[in-house]
Amino acid sequence: MGVYWAIAVRSFRRFSTYRIATVSGIFTNSVFGFILCGVYLTLWHERPGLGGYDVSDALTFVWLQQGLLMPVGIFGASTTSELGERVRSGAIAVDLYRPTQLLLWWLSVDLGRATFQLLARGGAPLLVGALVFDLKFPSSVALWPLVVLGLLLGIMVSFAIRYLVALSGFWITDSRGMEQLALVLSLFFAGTILPLVAFPGWLGVIARATPWAATMQVPIDIWLGRNPGGTGAALLFQFGWLLVLLLAGQLATTLATRKVVIQGG
Repeated sequence: MGVYWAIAVRSFRRFSTYRIATVSGIFTNSVFGFILCGVYLTLWHERPGLGGYDVSDALTFVWLQQGLLMPVGIFGASTTSELGERVRSGAIAVDLYRPTQLLLWWLSVDLGRATFQLLARGGAPLLVGALVFDLKFPSSVALWPLVVLGLLLGIMVSFAIRYLVALSGFWITDSRGMEQLALVLSLFFAGTILPLVAFPGWLGVIARATPWAATMQVPIDIWLGRNPGGTGAALLFQFGWLLVLLLAGQLATTLATRKVVIQGG
């Protein structure tokens, strides 16, 4: 495991060099946070208690959402887009020669990236929002480890989805179309447009059952203490999707490796 830890640390250091981009991102997230707060305040004024959220829940959701966009990789992440490019260019063959597991290698890279962005960009928008609005925080110290676990599982589920999208390039030649489709699905089903609890009827049921819900909506609900069935059920939901996606990722890696060997002669 030492090699994967070293990869994660190097990835953390790599992303920590982009200081201007980090500050710019914090500013952008804060601006969009205020815009969304205006929209949500209007919506919750017209529909009090929408989805079981009160106004404070809705505003807290906005600022947590803005802080998690980059760590979770809702708009994609450079680590997995880099993997997709390596598949397109054929450079992935070099990765497959390494005496490491491809999935674990890129998971380590992504966790290093996400850790930096969570520390540097995750808390800043929330702090900005807390200075202006009455936001909610976990009610006891005992809940913080569960919040951290929920965030970790959300990041890993997001990576597993993006990893599968990147590997699709082995079969469809260019994964960029799949990347755009995955972006649209993540924007809708992760809770980026609206909290999934606000989706009506069958649409809400479907949205909350998808793996994208495990990336952002569920961790935020753990923070708010609003998970149907309790925090344990929410973590089990995340872990279940993570296990399924990682197994699918490992299977795709095995099939892709055979494909490279066959094509390489």
